[in-house]
Amino acid sequence: MAESLKYVFQTKNDVLIVASSGTGAMESSVVNLLKPGDAALVASCGNFGDRWTKILEAYGIKPQVIAVEWGKTINPADIEKALKANPQIKAVYTTFTETSTGVVNDIAAIGKIIAASNAVFVLDAISGLAGQELKSDDWQVDVVVSGSQKGFMLAPGLAFVSVSAKAWKLVEEAALPRFYWDWRKMKKSLATKEPPFPPPVTLIVALQEAVKMIKAKGIENIWQECRLHAKAARAGMKAIGLELFGDNPCEVVTSAKGPQGVDGGKIVKMLREEYGVSIAGGQGALKGKIIRFAHMGYIGKADILVGFACLEMVLTRLGYKLEKGKAVAAAEEALLNG
Repeated sequence: MAESLKYVFQTKNDVLIVASSGTGAMESSVVNLLKPGDAALVASCGNFGDRWTKILEAYGIKPQVIAVEWGKTINPADIEKALKANPQIKAVYTTFTETSTGVVNDIAAIGKIIAASNAVFVLDAISGLAGQELKSDDWQVDVVVSGSQKGFMLAPGLAFVSVSAKAWKLVEEAALPRFYWDWRKMKKSLATKEPPFPPPVTLIVALQEAVKMIKAKGIENIWQECRLHAKAARAGMKAIGLELFGDNPCEVVTSAKGPQGVDGGKIVKMLREEYGVSIAGGQGALKGKIIRFAHMGYIGKADILVGFACLEMVLTRLGYKLEKGKAVAAAEEALLNG
């Protein structure tokens, strides 16, 4: 199974399978790479970027933080500047597709910068892998973290970590507390075919089928499909006057500002409870201010069209003036014409 995952990650590196949420795998990417007193850098553009800081601080590591306004993306030049100012930085942590805001960072540019330093590049790709184009090896990402519940189309409970040779050197030096999260145990199991701890068998079986489906379709075709779905989602939002949120929208989730005077939380609640449509609202400071449509994994064209039809009804009931059918028509046009 770990060998098959390499195709999805676009890597020749080891891919470890962890029985945990994606956050557990993020935590493993801290305890296996650092020791007390090490310097780390976090580049955060949203809630999940901030999570890296919280995990590091939980283990006594005080990272240097590059933080941008939510909705903005990381400037690779800021990372380059930080690495030049402090060559002792061991690891740089950031996010691929920041789903709390709906933006994507320039991973190829960031990877090139970090590869020229002594630091390892650790990437949270939980929502973006198997959805938006990500070439782990070509873009020189040392550690890529993902989870089962997004592009892999499964329930939560499995996480995956690809680890480069450069990163493995730090694993041997790491001295933070680790037992369950110890990558050395996990790597040994790749050879012995005996997992270090009892695995969630049903999820592993489901993962085998999911990877078969991904391979059969082709990862490039999946990237293209998500790109098309993103285009349709953006067109639908704009057609009814909703302003897209974020300066570089990703292709696995589309974020838009809610209408003036309408609580985004009410939109989410009504869609779920009265129409059976699940979308997400804003997090943290964006709570009630934005809505988010996901379009990765098993979400297809029909889901997007039905989602917009129901969104139009909910917005109308909440007093927002719109031309009914316009969002659906715009999304349909985008899907038809690519």
